[in-house]
Amino acid sequence: MLILASLAAGPKHGYALIKDIEEIAGTTLGPGTLYGALGRLEAQGLVEPLPAEDRRRPYRITAAGAEAARTYLEHVRTVATAGLRRLGPAHA
Repeated sequence: MLILASLAAGPKHGYALIKDIEEIAGTTLGPGTLYGALGRLEAQGLVEPLPAEDRRRPYRITAAGAEAARTYLEHVRTVATAGLRRLGPAHA
């Protein structure tokens, strides 16, 4: 989901994905993890590679990837809203 959320802002190559994911989620994906996940997402039709620029290969989210991300994120929002409501106001 982190990769799809990052690519929702536009195509990126591996290093740009790693830096963007660090910024939006506060977590670092190693290259092995990133490229393994990109391979799985590509096989599922959720991302696609673009022509290489120098030695960098950018990826972009597909329409199916955007729909999958939207569905997942809407579900997470529903669960988070219910959970926060059930927890009630924060106690200091």
